[in-house]
Amino acid sequence: MAIIGNAMPLISLDALVIDTETTGLDPAKARVIEIGAICLEGGKLVEASAWRQLVNPGGPIPEASTRVHHIDDGMVADAPRFAGAWPGLAERMDGAVVIGHTVGFDLAVLKHECQRAGLNWQQPRILDTNLLAQVVEPRLGGYSLEHLASWLNVPLADRHAALGDAITTARIFLALLHKLRDGRIRTLAEAENACLAFTSVLEEQHRAGWEEAVAPRRQRVDSALGRIDTYPYRHRIADVMSTPVKTVAALAPLSQALDIMARGKISSLLMTPAGNDSNTPLPVASTAIITERDVMRAMSERGAAALDIPVATFASRPVIALPSTAFVYRALGRMSRHKLRHLVVEDDEGHVCGIVSSRDLLRLRAQEAVILGDAVDGADDVPELAAAWAPLPRVAEGLLAEGVGGREIAAVISRELGALTRRAGVLAERRMRADGKGGPPCPYALCVLGSAGRGESLLAMDQDNAIVFAEGEPGGAADQWFAAFGAIVADTLHDAGVPYCSGGVMAKNVAWRGSVDTWRERLASWVTRSRPEDLLAVDIFYDLLAVHGDARLANGIWRAGFDMAEGHVAFVKLLAKAGGAAPQSFTLLGGIRTEGGRIDLKRAGLFGIVTLARVLAVRHHLVERGTAARLRAAIGALARSVADLEALTDAQSTFLDLILRQQLADLHAGLPPGNKVEVKPLSRRDRERLSRALDAVRYLDRLTEDLLY
Repeated sequence: MAIIGNAMPLISLDALVIDTETTGLDPAKARVIEIGAICLEGGKLVEASAWRQLVNPGGPIPEASTRVHHIDDGMVADAPRFAGAWPGLAERMDGAVVIGHTVGFDLAVLKHECQRAGLNWQQPRILDTNLLAQVVEPRLGGYSLEHLASWLNVPLADRHAALGDAITTARIFLALLHKLRDGRIRTLAEAENACLAFTSVLEEQHRAGWEEAVAPRRQRVDSALGRIDTYPYRHRIADVMSTPVKTVAALAPLSQALDIMARGKISSLLMTPAGNDSNTPLPVASTAIITERDVMRAMSERGAAALDIPVATFASRPVIALPSTAFVYRALGRMSRHKLRHLVVEDDEGHVCGIVSSRDLLRLRAQEAVILGDAVDGADDVPELAAAWAPLPRVAEGLLAEGVGGREIAAVISRELGALTRRAGVLAERRMRADGKGGPPCPYALCVLGSAGRGESLLAMDQDNAIVFAEGEPGGAADQWFAAFGAIVADTLHDAGVPYCSGGVMAKNVAWRGSVDTWRERLASWVTRSRPEDLLAVDIFYDLLAVHGDARLANGIWRAGFDMAEGHVAFVKLLAKAGGAAPQSFTLLGGIRTEGGRIDLKRAGLFGIVTLARVLAVRHHLVERGTAARLRAAIGALARSVADLEALTDAQSTFLDLILRQQLADLHAGLPPGNKVEVKPLSRRDRERLSRALDAVRYLDRLTEDLLY
């Protein structure tokens, strides 16, 4: 079973679905006569796990009970008593979420049986399909298994037999997932919290002697993540890679490769293709790698004669690569998953710029923690993708506990969101081919925008994505292919836990995909328009970052956006005004203004800082993506209002810290993470930090106007 946390997506939940048949309906007196169970793993029914056990109740089975489940005394005569049957169920329940229909009754009966037999009973974490169905559709005519099976078009399996009812319950749960997701109930804790709203139902069950059908438990940081080595999360591969990379020609004898490695005291070389100029950048796609292990293997198989054979005979291709801007934890995860000792590093143009070896990373720990990052790249379907995405809050909490700031954690989250989007693109390509629509009609780049592009995403995000493709007219064959592709990407991300963008900033929509020429026309139109309403959401184009495909296409059009806007002050001023004014954050007496005890720090603070940094970058041609980097560049370029801009940099850090802490607290409580922070529980130090940060953004409008000229 996977580690179960509050943020575990329902779609990838590992669970045990159970049902019992008993001698009566009073849980304190009823005896178990049959147990049925079946596993869900990664959101899929595991038919091979089906388990049925008859139980001898130690007394006669009432005739009225037999008429329901058709089990009589003769059928259980040779069955074990409960104490003998219990280990089989206890082993399956251990560490699992238990799902059942009106499962509080089943658990109450099992608890009483354990007490009679002197067996240990531990209340599992529970989901009840009866309550979940009421969450989804509170006006349904009934919530029996028959009602729900009919409503959801689920076939009934051997009704009133424990295993049959468990299988039906499992199918009903799977059928409810899409309806729950549409109601923005995606995680285990959110489902539990939604069920808690049915207080009258829960009170009635309690009076009947049933176990609590909802027992949410606050997630704790897992022991493997409680003490995280933060180095891999704070440093990029560029910080640890070896460069320049040593190479050997494809046709050179193996002895030459061995000599270069020995003299350089290195364990690998990259092989350059025949005819390649050593001064020309080496594309990752056309290279191969030869390692000391390859040399040893060659000599073991062919003896000394191997030394005269060309390197190309023994080199490995294709190479596994990561961008230099990726975090070190992704290198650790990638090397662990592929069982590699060397990893090629590539730049934004897809050229080799370095290499990382296991020796370079030997001092870095946290193997269990870092593998979560690379698990996204190995996911083969939506449930696997959701499961790989789920541990992110635990990692964020572990990093926060180790003193890593919100800005640095946001960078990690953003990288993972980019990786999730990239994997959604890979799966979408696979789906397009499977559906007979073929592969991409031309080179393209799948991109993220907004906070993901800036490296500033926290745990309350939706998807912002776009596609730049090489050629094709709007509505043409290429555009239609990418429209279908973009729809699959959006659906995949939504199902995995990143909701659709409420503003429609998704590549499936025509405004956010297009050829290079289409994007250039779009940019020219944006820059020359004069109405603020035409520019809503346009600003996040300047945060665009390629995560899959040909990054050169995206980088080219992104830089073109800065070039076209140069000198167009009116356009930049409209960008600054498009988001509207921030709300007043202080009361007349100088206190922090709240609603329901919370303040929306995205609206009150972050949004204005991000907007100012972006418009300064566009106005003064500061080709940066991150807010802090843009503010630093503005300080260097403008050499004025330095104290104000530095204060805004600190304020952004404060807002990110406080929002992230609140999001983690809300996840513990089974609430969807947001941007509204409770002020009362803040420490005195954090209140002072918050006041200073809000004071720094109080006069943003005036500062923006001053700095745009």
